[in-house]
Amino acid sequence: MNICIFASSSDAVSSDFLKAAGELGELIGKKGYTLVYGGTNVGLMGEIAVSVQKNGGKVIGVIPWFIRDEGISNSSADQLIVTEDMYERKRIMEDMSDAFFALPGGFGTLEEIFEVLTLKQLKRHNKPIIFFNTKGFYNRLFDFFEQIYKEKFAKSAYKNTYYITSDPQDALSYLENYSPTEIPDKWFK
Repeated sequence: MNICIFASSSDAVSSDFLKAAGELGELIGKKGYTLVYGGTNVGLMGEIAVSVQKNGGKVIGVIPWFIRDEGISNSSADQLIVTEDMYERKRIMEDMSDAFFALPGGFGTLEEIFEVLTLKQLKRHNKPIIFFNTKGFYNRLFDFFEQIYKEKFAKSAYKNTYYITSDPQDALSYLENYSPTEIPDKWFK
């Protein structure tokens, strides 16, 4: 199984976030799964990549040339795919992956997970999506989702298109037992 991780590339975050990413990476590696991620060696991205490899899993990094040229690409990845731009990066990551995780992160992480959520809403895939909610990082975002449902900007049935957990074992259990969900049409009519 190829598991795509969207996550922070910041080394300035609390060690709690790094530790949680490492624990998730350990389980992914021990299961023999492959990590597909943004290809850097910094932040939660770097932490999970090291942990996956250390525990027997493979790592595929997908990185645009202009980020690679910053000197933060993961030279230890089993495969490093260099792309022309962010759009190509996301397309390759989405196509290669069987599941998607959003670990805590900034604007890039949000943009990436929202794209796969939108594609699932539009029935372009039916792969599992997991918010790895370390230290309640995404709680305010989920409150905002509730506002979106309440005001009918999205159907509340879309709550079934993603899973929320902060426990690595629970996350992998969800993945291994995932069955595609019935996705209603996007449009209110």
